[in-house]
Amino acid sequence: MPKIDLHTHSTFSDGTCSPEEVVLRALKNNVKIFALADHDTTDGVEKARLCCQKQGILFTPAVEISTREHDHLHFTGYRLNLQNEEFQQFLANNRQNRQNRIRKIIHQLAQAGVDITEEDVFSRAPNTVSRAHVADALKAKKIVSTRQEGFRKYLVPGCVGYVPSAGVTALEAIRYIKKAGGIAVLAHPGMVSDVWNFPMWKEAGLDGLEVFYPAHTFSLKQDLLALARKYGFLCTAGSDYHGPHGGRIASPGMEIPQNHYDRLVQVLFH
Repeated sequence: MPKIDLHTHSTFSDGTCSPEEVVLRALKNNVKIFALADHDTTDGVEKARLCCQKQGILFTPAVEISTREHDHLHFTGYRLNLQNEEFQQFLANNRQNRQNRIRKIIHQLAQAGVDITEEDVFSRAPNTVSRAHVADALKAKKIVSTRQEGFRKYLVPGCVGYVPSAGVTALEAIRYIKKAGGIAVLAHPGMVSDVWNFPMWKEAGLDGLEVFYPAHTFSLKQDLLALARKYGFLCTAGSDYHGPHGGRIASPGMEIPQNHYDRLVQVLFH
């Protein structure tokens, strides 16, 4: 089966590689279609596009948008018009909301006696800041040993540093992707199965599901394929690659059946 990756991250959000490094790692893994889908920013997209063009990889402009309805309820947008000013202002507002959330997290941690400052965190995030940068700051100060431990001990619900997501609603995420001429896809749906609302999201313009994802079991993929047939959704594939020090999948690239690959090529590039 061909390999694609429509869900990767760089240092423009919470990844640990530059956009060019992510593309070259995807190339090494025989990825045929690539998207850099950083959180709430498209500032790294042009770097990835130029690298893909040079390497002969099909490329689509992308972004991943967080919502406030669930920490993992995210929507990826593809084939975006990056010059859409309303969309870029929407992303800028999202980044500001993220900054406000992270400041609250840092304050709560400091109040609880954890040795961390805004400088420790924001110096790591020149574009989009996230809880991952807080975890990395905790690791740098040897308070935790890994990014994952930072999340587990301090940044998830029930922990002293947890603050609920300050994102937009699911409907806003979908609608703004559509306003930018994009294709809207539910990212890692298996992580948010408790809040699925496909009739409402379909009506708002949802186009697809990220069916092929590292954490999805065979059974879940079959359920998602059935939902895709029911609602006429595209089926996409993404690794959610965050780089070699991101604590997730080791390399970008996910296999996708040929029929779904062909449909994606038709929708994204024609």
